[in-house]
Amino acid sequence: MQDPLVLLDEIEHGRDAILAAKKLLVALAAAALASCAHQVREHPLTGKIWDARAAAFVSTDPLFERASRARHVILGEIHDNPEHHRLQRVVLESLAARGGPRLLAMEQFDSEHQAAIDAARASGADAEALADAGHFDRKGWGWPLYRPLVQFALESGWPLVAANLSRTEARALVADPGRSELAPAAPSVRGALERDIIDGHCGAAPEPKRLGGMVEAQRARDARMASVLKERSVLIAGSGHARRDRGVPLYLAADEVLSIAFVEVEPGMARPQDFADAASYDYLWFTPRAARDDPCS
Repeated sequence: MQDPLVLLDEIEHGRDAILAAKKLLVALAAAALASCAHQVREHPLTGKIWDARAAAFVSTDPLFERASRARHVILGEIHDNPEHHRLQRVVLESLAARGGPRLLAMEQFDSEHQAAIDAARASGADAEALADAGHFDRKGWGWPLYRPLVQFALESGWPLVAANLSRTEARALVADPGRSELAPAAPSVRGALERDIIDGHCGAAPEPKRLGGMVEAQRARDARMASVLKERSVLIAGSGHARRDRGVPLYLAADEVLSIAFVEVEPGMARPQDFADAASYDYLWFTPRAARDDPCS
């Protein structure tokens, strides 16, 4: 039987790609009927920014201004999409130009390595040495995609914060959900997280106890990420963690968080509301799709 922690790691490293590929297959089937599958890169939403609460498209200026006023900015990504990481750097640079330093928290570093990251930073480490100190999973996360973000923290003098739950803590929660110190999740939150996990494993549902443990580990990750945001901050994390209705924002003051999701366009879906509602994110920033194989084939 597969190690529960391996399954949990797959959520972090592969869930976004799996969900994106599944959505694409469904959308392509519909688009093929309309003879428009060839227009993915010419999608009408590509490059546009949707203000979910105002139900209106906006330019970058109001987005950057609102972000500069927020205590916490969460940048939700699909992990393997280079355009998402390029735009994250654009947002970081805009925030640096509009205000003082923030801390840069990253899901890709486990919090147990924070002391080593701080020591390396104090000794003048470069981005590569910081990745080594923080035990960055270079293959799993795709280090070249994240290096510019770590480099930004170095160049701008922003603290770099390891935001994720450690592997040991995650393993314990998957094995025994009763170890969770969080209040029970609302049924809607638990149900949504269960669906995320099942979808992220190509529709194969783990047995009930393991699924419950994976939900608690996912909630604990969100809570841990929220707990490290002790001052003005930016969090780099998967788009699921950025959701206001079931991610990190649940563990922060609602009026202090701005959630921005970078969203891949899909053929046959031309309305922003087709991708997410106002309860999910504050802004949707639409991008082309990353090239990837179907992980469920």
